[in-house]
Amino acid sequence: MAYSNAFAALADPTRREVFERLAQGPRSVGDLAEGLPVSRPAVSQHLKVLKEAGLVTDHPEGARRVYQIDPQGLGQMRAWLDRFWDAALAAFQAEVERDDDKEDEA
Repeated sequence: MAYSNAFAALADPTRREVFERLAQGPRSVGDLAEGLPVSRPAVSQHLKVLKEAGLVTDHPEGARRVYQIDPQGLGQMRAWLDRFWDAALAAFQAEVERDDDKEDEA
């Protein structure tokens, strides 16, 4: 259940903000920390949690590390959520068909 770690990681508002900033594209810790009410070391710790949850990856770029969203981690979350979406759509379709059947009987 890797998606549960991902949801737990995103439960923290600062981590969500960091993650949302990464949705705009790859960024360094310094770039991510700009404008946040936490220090760069704190941002690094948040990135560590996001990385352990499979939501971000990083790579070296010169003397700094650049982080980006990991599509595989998002894919696991989406697959889990899609199960509920599919069930909701099926229930909606069944209700529409039931209403259509009632109209045909009238």
